[in-house]
Amino acid sequence: MLRVWGRLSSVNVQKVVWCADELGLEYERLDVGGTFGGTKTPDYLAKNPNSLVPVLEEEDGWTMHESNAIVRYLAAKHSADKLWPTDPARRADADRWMDWNSTTFIPAMRDAFWQLIRTPDPQRDLAAVEKSRAESEKAAAILDAHLAKHRYMTDFGFTVADIVVGCATHRWLLLPLRREPRPHLQRWYDEIRSRPGARQVTSLVLS
Repeated sequence: MLRVWGRLSSVNVQKVVWCADELGLEYERLDVGGTFGGTKTPDYLAKNPNSLVPVLEEEDGWTMHESNAIVRYLAAKHSADKLWPTDPARRADADRWMDWNSTTFIPAMRDAFWQLIRTPDPQRDLAAVEKSRAESEKAAAILDAHLAKHRYMTDFGFTVADIVVGCATHRWLLLPLRREPRPHLQRWYDEIRSRPGARQVTSLVLS
């Protein structure tokens, strides 16, 4: 059976879990990272020298780290030409949104998330929260404009791009802060969160 190493509160673990659930795969998830610890042991470092989650482990002991790469691997292996297209142009369309999520949306949101969810109230840097909120709004506006013209993140149906950006959007929409209305983003999120494979991730509260 597949193993997914990583706590479910991690947005990067959530990508892998959503993908595996979408594919109907059987897997065991093990809580490591964050307050669970366990990422600095020699055994874990042999799986991921970065001491981060997630790690995917196949039954034969083969392991892989980096969440986007894991999502692509699972989709390519178990859902060829569906979740991850085989046509190079279609694949690149999905890939670019996965990369954009990692380089733009998640970094913009990071300070707001850490300050509001994982920092005790007296220690919060509200200026950092507001700066992060403003940067995240720029990213949300890009998504809203894109989704005004597209049902999903690409024109080729539900793909890995929707899973990856969907996990970040789940986090954004649950942050306890003021947000501008984004009707197209909300419409898309409501649709993808209704998928059976999304339920484990989109039922989570932020922690």
